[in-house]
Amino acid sequence: MQLDDLYRRVIMDHYKNPRNRGTMEHESVTINLNNPTCGDRIALQLRVEDGKVIDAKFSGEGCSISLSSASMMTEAIKGKTYEQALELADRFSSLMKGEPVEFEELEDIEALSGVNKFPARIKCATLSWNALRKGIEHQQQ
Repeated sequence: MQLDDLYRRVIMDHYKNPRNRGTMEHESVTINLNNPTCGDRIALQLRVEDGKVIDAKFSGEGCSISLSSASMMTEAIKGKTYEQALELADRFSSLMKGEPVEFEELEDIEALSGVNKFPARIKCATLSWNALRKGIEHQQQ
């Protein structure tokens, strides 16, 4: 099996079997973002205690890249401090720019590395990560 096939399978697995999809019943920060060029939209919910992401969930509609990325991101940020979560977001931005990056926290994220070959899809992949940044900025105010 070629690496591209493996990456496609990982992306489709997160799309068809999303991790952390749904809404939280307890108090949380909710960030709503959309990508007007394609119609993807996400509502990211973060439960934060003492500067640490205790739980993360997402809902919304979008393409396989957008929803897979949200699934992977919510898995990766649980238990992370604000600084660690933002560092992950920075590394993801580097990945979308075609820079070599490894994700020890969740190797599945690397499956999105091929997205950088399709500039129109980068916004899809980064939508949930942008919501994360916005949510952390809101919490730090």
